[in-house]
Amino acid sequence: MLISSLQNGRIKNIIKLSNRRGRDSQQLTVVEGGREVERALDNGIVPREAFICAALTGSESEKAVSLLHKMSDAGRVDLYHVTPAVFQKMAYRGQSGGVLMSVPYWGRPLSHLDNPSFVTVIEGAEKPGNLGAILRTADAAGVDAVILCGTGTDMYNPNVIRASLGAVFSVPVARAEGTAVLDWLRENRFKIIAATPAAEQLYYAVDMGGKTAVVMGSEADGLTDQWLQAADTQVIIPMYGIVDSLNLSVSTALLLYEVVRQRAYTG
Repeated sequence: MLISSLQNGRIKNIIKLSNRRGRDSQQLTVVEGGREVERALDNGIVPREAFICAALTGSESEKAVSLLHKMSDAGRVDLYHVTPAVFQKMAYRGQSGGVLMSVPYWGRPLSHLDNPSFVTVIEGAEKPGNLGAILRTADAAGVDAVILCGTGTDMYNPNVIRASLGAVFSVPVARAEGTAVLDWLRENRFKIIAATPAAEQLYYAVDMGGKTAVVMGSEADGLTDQWLQAADTQVIIPMYGIVDSLNLSVSTALLLYEVVRQRAYTG
C-alpha cells in the first residue's frame, strides 16, 4: 500500500509523536534511520507500524528494510510504503534513510535489571544529544544499566535515539524517582560515586572496583543535595583552563572509562 496524502490518519498520528505529550499519551515513539531501526529490531523491539520510502532508501538501510519485510510477511508488523513528501514530513531529520517505525515504550523498572554491578545514574539531563551520547558511551564501556531520575529530557525523544546510534536499545534503561533509585542502590550494595565541582578527591584517585554507581547531574545545576549527601564518595574532574565545567556526556565518559580502566588493571 502506497500512502501519498499528508491527511492520512496514520501519517497524522506519526507526526503527533514528534512531541512528548503525543508520545506519552500513546506510549509510542518514532525510530528512524537504517542503523537505528536495525539495532532496535536486533534487540527485540517489535514495531507497531513501519514506513518505507523506496526512493530514499540506500545501502545503509538495506538490512533494516529486509528485516521489516520479513516481519510484515510473518504478520508481526503493519508495513506501509510512502512517497518522499510524506516521509520527509513524518521524519525528525529529513530523509533518514527512507525507513521509519513507531514502537511502544520499552524501558524497564529497577526490579527488572539483571544483577548489574556497573551502572550510571543520570539526574535531570536536559539535552537529548547529551543523553544519547551517554547511552552510546555506556554501551561501549560495558555499563550494565543506565538509570534516569529527576526531571529532564525524555529518553523516548527521537533525538536521544539518534544521538545514541541505537545504543538506547542495547543498554538496559530504567527510570525511577531519586529516592527509589537510592534505596535500590543501597539494597544492592553499590558504592555511589557522585561527580561534583565541589569535591576534593580526583576521580581517578578513587577506588571504583566492586559494585559501582557513577552518578552525574544536570548540565546547568549538577547533582541535587539528595545525591551529594547520599554518595559514598564525591569526586571532581580537574580543570586547568578558564572554563569551569565540561559537557555532561564528556564528563560521564571520563568516569565510566575510569571504571573500565581500573577493572582492566586489577582484573
